[in-house]
Amino acid sequence: MKHHDVPPFADHKDLHNVIDVTQLGDVPLQSFSVQYTGEHPEIVPPWMDDEFEVWYRDPHVMAHNILANPTFKDKINYMPFHEYNAADDTRRWKDFMSGDWAWQQAVCFQLLLLRDTISKDPEAHGSALVPIILSSDKTTVSVGTGNNEYYPLYASIGNVCNNIWCAHRNALVIISFLTIPKTDRKHSKDNMFRIFHRQLFHSSLSAILSSLKSAMTKYEVVHCGDGHFQCIIYSLGPYIVDYEEQLVLSCIVKHWCPKCIAVRTNLNGSGMYHCHGHTDFLIDELHGDVLWDEFSIIGDLIPFTNNFPQADIHELLSFDLLHQLIKGAFKDHLVDWVAKYLKAAHRTRRAEEIMSDIDCRVAAVPSFAGRNFKQWTGDDLKVLMKVFLPAIKGHIPGDMVHAFCALLEFCYLAWHDVVTKDTLNQIQDTLHRFHHYCKIFDLVAVKEPWHWSSRHNALGQMLVTNQHLDKLAASHVDFDALGMLTGTILSSALATLEQKRAQTVAALACGVAVPDLQDDPRDPADVQTGSLPRHEGKLQVFNSAAATFFAPSDLSGTGGINEHPCNNCVFINTDSDTQGMRGLEVARIICFFSFNHNWEVYPCTLIQCFHEDGSQHPAVIHIKTVSDYIPHGLMFYHSIDSFHSFYVNKFTDHHAFEIAS
Repeated sequence: MKHHDVPPFADHKDLHNVIDVTQLGDVPLQSFSVQYTGEHPEIVPPWMDDEFEVWYRDPHVMAHNILANPTFKDKINYMPFHEYNAADDTRRWKDFMSGDWAWQQAVCFQLLLLRDTISKDPEAHGSALVPIILSSDKTTVSVGTGNNEYYPLYASIGNVCNNIWCAHRNALVIISFLTIPKTDRKHSKDNMFRIFHRQLFHSSLSAILSSLKSAMTKYEVVHCGDGHFQCIIYSLGPYIVDYEEQLVLSCIVKHWCPKCIAVRTNLNGSGMYHCHGHTDFLIDELHGDVLWDEFSIIGDLIPFTNNFPQADIHELLSFDLLHQLIKGAFKDHLVDWVAKYLKAAHRTRRAEEIMSDIDCRVAAVPSFAGRNFKQWTGDDLKVLMKVFLPAIKGHIPGDMVHAFCALLEFCYLAWHDVVTKDTLNQIQDTLHRFHHYCKIFDLVAVKEPWHWSSRHNALGQMLVTNQHLDKLAASHVDFDALGMLTGTILSSALATLEQKRAQTVAALACGVAVPDLQDDPRDPADVQTGSLPRHEGKLQVFNSAAATFFAPSDLSGTGGINEHPCNNCVFINTDSDTQGMRGLEVARIICFFSFNHNWEVYPCTLIQCFHEDGSQHPAVIHIKTVSDYIPHGLMFYHSIDSFHSFYVNKFTDHHAFEIAS
């Protein structure tokens, strides 16, 4: 047997052994135990005697591995910087080190070096600041088999460029699985157990991050991926979490703000930012009940950041886009508000009919299928955001639709990879519009019928108004069921016969009803010789194709974004100076096919272009909304053939939003 024919591994155990002994990128697992050490009551609950084990990997070694990774050598910023557009001298924010926080940290850090007796070494003044970015999210992996929960703690460094975070696993690392203390149902609601739960969280973070502490005031020399050595000083950076964990981290009472001291009944009011100094002063001067009721502070807890220099948990807290914008503002608020509005404004049966039609509209969007959106979570909600706007239009008041539109624009602007002052102004504008339009949820079904009344014995008139609206809506459903509303754009045929794949140009031209595909209508004299070879042999037809693209401000990692378009709408860039769609044309993909000519494969796409009517800027709706209910038999692959006109959806993804807005 030749040497290269020998299998590289004897079996899977051999493979695992080789991985285990590999030193490159290795960060060994460690553990420590935590136990309650406070006063014990007469009847000791079980959790007070339990030991809780925490597994972790040294974040100090993790930071070394990222800095030493040669893949990142050109994607790491060793110092904060300000970036400007050379054309108009406007400020741009993109990578973390281009932000104000990193810049201010570096300035404070240099002042600290000048006055700190530990760091009087002049060489330390040129040290690179390495912020440690943290994130944690309690995750339930199984509900039916024991409610299994895990508490991963992620870490990275702020010096890495944004596109690396998306493309490389080694840029964001799980450094710990925090322990989740549990007890019996009897003691799970005890204040002592709740306090211990939070203390355990903070003490675990302090212990895990303790290896970085010595290098937060005196520099260390690190070998970096570009082959050079660099003086490094660490700092605790932003902690990215959802609201529930922000409360735990900041030791703030629920329903209050963990960032400022605004009163919980008026969170939009003015209030200075929380800071350790102010909190410590209040704890020293006020009773615990006053701290809880008037200042939202849990006085028995100390944030873990108090154990590290130049760190304030209130300043470091950074909200999670997924949980607070997509799941929180969009799903848990607006989507739920729509369901509550429909139930309040209509009878139960009528509300269910409307909700069912909303489901049908969601499922009817081309290349998108799904029902019962209330059960969707996580990434599915991002998909729902793209299509929910046209699904609800016509079923709810216009101001509600405007509120959704404002929130969607806010989310997509926040996703921009490059942010400018103009972006920030747009974000602020969408926020103002959202607060203006969301008031509609307080008005409908109560205040509007009241305004329509004579104001004398208004309740009875309001009930009659809502009853009349219900009857009109029910009549509409009945008329539609009797066929009295036929003759609309939905009257086109929905069913399509499945055809065999064509194997010749003539068969394909017949199958897709495009005669010109076979016979070129142009004058042969106008076609350059050899530029378009004539093919009369066989060809192959495909269901889909893979495409890679980049948005103007977001390279989406080193490889761009991969999409698999099928019988759907696509954007084609024609002329960047064109107004309206900014040079984009919208086309439908009819089919993909390829053929061989002179031993070379020619991949082709047959498209059908959509034309603007010129009346207005393309709107934000994917399918043109009509007053008719969507038939239950209408599937997403029927949609393009069943409707005669469409609106362009700029919420397809944040790349399309950036280009088409």
